[in-house]
Amino acid sequence: MTLIAMIPARMGSQRLAKKNLRELGGVPLIVRAIRKCRAAGVFDAVWVNSEHPDFGPIAEAEGAHFHQRPAELGDNQATSEQYVHEFLQGHNCDWLFQVHSIAPLLTAREVTSFVRFSVESDYDAVLSYIPEQIECAIAGKPINFTFSQKTNSQELEPIQRITWSITAWRRDAYLATFEAGGCATYAGRVGFYPVGPVSGHVIKTEDDLKLAEALLPLVGEA
Repeated sequence: MTLIAMIPARMGSQRLAKKNLRELGGVPLIVRAIRKCRAAGVFDAVWVNSEHPDFGPIAEAEGAHFHQRPAELGDNQATSEQYVHEFLQGHNCDWLFQVHSIAPLLTAREVTSFVRFSVESDYDAVLSYIPEQIECAIAGKPINFTFSQKTNSQELEPIQRITWSITAWRRDAYLATFEAGGCATYAGRVGFYPVGPVSGHVIKTEDDLKLAEALLPLVGEA
C-alpha cells in the first residue's frame, strides 16, 4: 500500500501575505509541515504542491519532493478539488493525505493516528474535525438542542466542526468521482476523525498566527 502526504502551498494569500512562509517559533509554516509529515513515519513520500517554484528548494532541503502545479491552479479562483485532481493524475498511490501547513499545531503523533485510522477503515474519504459539545444553531434554529428545555452541556451531542487540518482520500475513489462530475472531496464513504481544539487551529490572519504563537508551548514539537 502506497501512502502519500501532500502539502498545498499557494504563494498568494489575500488575508495573510505569503502565509506559508511566515514563521512560527522561528520556523516557516511550510517547513513545519514537511518535518511533521516526515516525523510521522507513515508516508512513502512527502510532496509540496505549489504553483510557485520558490517552494521547490525548500522542499528538497527538508527531504521532500516538489510538485509544481499549473499557474492557473494557484490563483484565487482555483479550487482544492482541481489541484488535488491534477496532482493525483501524476502520482500513483492508494491513499493521499492532504496536510495543511496552516494548521501547524497538529502534531506528528496525531498525523500517525489519523493515517492508521484511515487505511484500516472502509472509508473512501476521512475528514478531521473538532468535537464541539456546546449548544449550536444554524440560522437561528437549534442543531443539537431544543428551546423546550435546558440541557447540560455534557449531555449534548457534540457538533463535528471540520478543520481540514488533515484529510484523506482513496485515490481511485477521488479520481472516479471528480471525472464523473461529482464532488470528489466527499467521494464515496465518508468518515470522521477527531482532533483537539489546539490541533485544529488554522492560520488565515495575523491574529491567527499570534494565537498559534501563544499556543505553541502547549504542543511543543511533538
